[in-house]
Amino acid sequence: MSLADRSRWPMTTEEEEEEERQNFIAIVTAFKQYKLFSSARVHKTESYLNTLKKEHQTMLLRYRNHLTKVRDCISTNDRVLQEMIKNVDHLFPNENKTSSDISNETNGHHVRKLKVQDLEKPVEPFKLLKVQTMLKHVARDWSTVGELERKQCYGPIIEEIQKYYNEKDHDLSQIKVLVPGSGLARLSYDLACLGFYCEGNEVSLFMLIASNFVLNKCESKDQYTIYPWVHQYVNNLNREDQVAPVTFPDISPKSCGIKGQLYVSAGNFTQVYPDDNDWDCVVTCFFIDCANNVIEFIETIYRILKPNGIWINLGPLLYHFADINDENSIEPTFEDLLPIMRNIGFEIVKYETGVRTSYAQNPKSMLKQAYESIFWVCRKPLVNAENSM
Repeated sequence: MSLADRSRWPMTTEEEEEEERQNFIAIVTAFKQYKLFSSARVHKTESYLNTLKKEHQTMLLRYRNHLTKVRDCISTNDRVLQEMIKNVDHLFPNENKTSSDISNETNGHHVRKLKVQDLEKPVEPFKLLKVQTMLKHVARDWSTVGELERKQCYGPIIEEIQKYYNEKDHDLSQIKVLVPGSGLARLSYDLACLGFYCEGNEVSLFMLIASNFVLNKCESKDQYTIYPWVHQYVNNLNREDQVAPVTFPDISPKSCGIKGQLYVSAGNFTQVYPDDNDWDCVVTCFFIDCANNVIEFIETIYRILKPNGIWINLGPLLYHFADINDENSIEPTFEDLLPIMRNIGFEIVKYETGVRTSYAQNPKSMLKQAYESIFWVCRKPLVNAENSM
């Protein structure tokens, strides 16, 4: 289950490697600076509270005490986050064994050792916010609180895979399933538990650090407690809703025997899978809209699927780069995507619109968002695949 078992970082130039290293340092630093950043928000509110009239402050005494509890919850989160980033150097392999920074090797991949001074540099606020968001993902994927969301999003996918590849007719250990954009790897884990050979692929180091922690370092069920909603200061009905504890993992990854095989690879999906006709099934969940050019994702999925292999997708079309000023993006509608998928070569087996799914939602919040997602199953035909080889 080790992340290092399937490191697929593409070959890079020294300049690109240094850029990746600086990004890695910034992300680890964001984990380090979580408490300082998150506590500053509490301090701002407390400072304003102290300027109010005395009678108003008296009315808000319980609220002031609540802010103290918020600080305590942030401190608890911080202790877990610092555990997550212990010994994470192996998540940044360096193929060029030329730098004096290289201190050890992990599974054949050379590793740069992080320096203390590297972790003291300023970090962009959006990276610090991503650490806060990542705590919500832990609750979604690895706690009982996220069970309903997992049932909504992962349930239809698992059901469809089992329909195509059942234990009666197939040796599941020989069925290769790839999950690009695997996040915290819960869907990949669940598929491996069913007996499949499953590999998750993830480019976000925030997710890789957290999934490495859950899969490789959590020894028992409900071992850790976090407060994923503590940064939500609005739309709270009760004070306790903001500081509600969540324990994880809801199952022990190390003791709940995996029947198949599970790997997690790090790297950009379109770059790290060079082999054509290699996978029996590709599963994408809340993923294809993470591309600047979604067609590149679809072409890559088609290329790496075996003839007669299937692609199962569930999610919205949020298009993450659509409104970012310094990013290019195209945003085709589902109406546009259908002929594109057919033109690339896919046979559309089935699709369903309006599948109601939520994503990392606070179950007690007064404001909840839900997507009317699309669910589809595509097949790579035998004839077209053979003609293209």
